[in-house]
Amino acid sequence: MNTFEQSPSQTKRGSAAAAGGSAEYLSFRLGAEEYGIDILRVQEIRSYEEPTRIANSPPHLKGVVNLRGVIVPVVDLRIKLGCEKIEYNSFTVVIVLNVKGRVVGAVVDSVSDVLELAHDQIRPAPEMANAAVDTTFITGIASVGERMLILMDIEALMASADMGLIDSRA
Repeated sequence: MNTFEQSPSQTKRGSAAAAGGSAEYLSFRLGAEEYGIDILRVQEIRSYEEPTRIANSPPHLKGVVNLRGVIVPVVDLRIKLGCEKIEYNSFTVVIVLNVKGRVVGAVVDSVSDVLELAHDQIRPAPEMANAAVDTTFITGIASVGERMLILMDIEALMASADMGLIDSRA
């Protein structure tokens, strides 16, 4: 089931918002944490369907799905980001992303909403002295009322060498 598809007018509106000192983010949940990604990277949101597993793939790569004739790798962000495992349920969705010209799916617990954040609402990501904590893909933290939103560079995460999804030479 397709629950969200971005129209060309939404893409233009997102670009105009970014030029005006704010940007739009799709917020989603992984466990108790809420994350935000640039809405312009989102192609659509689909209900979760079990992907076809690929032998010898890393644990975070759940497999592939056929999306209107395009074979799309599906990554479980819970596993990739080291969150505790939970069972997939009716709220589990796949965010279909366009990353460096490649279509990739990201499994998340649920999608919350689209938020327009002004640049002054976003604080820099905290620096961690512990090398075991990888904050390279965290671009900032936004406060939205009582909520804390961890903003991530989903393109950099999906294109990272350890994901193996996108040729870094491309």
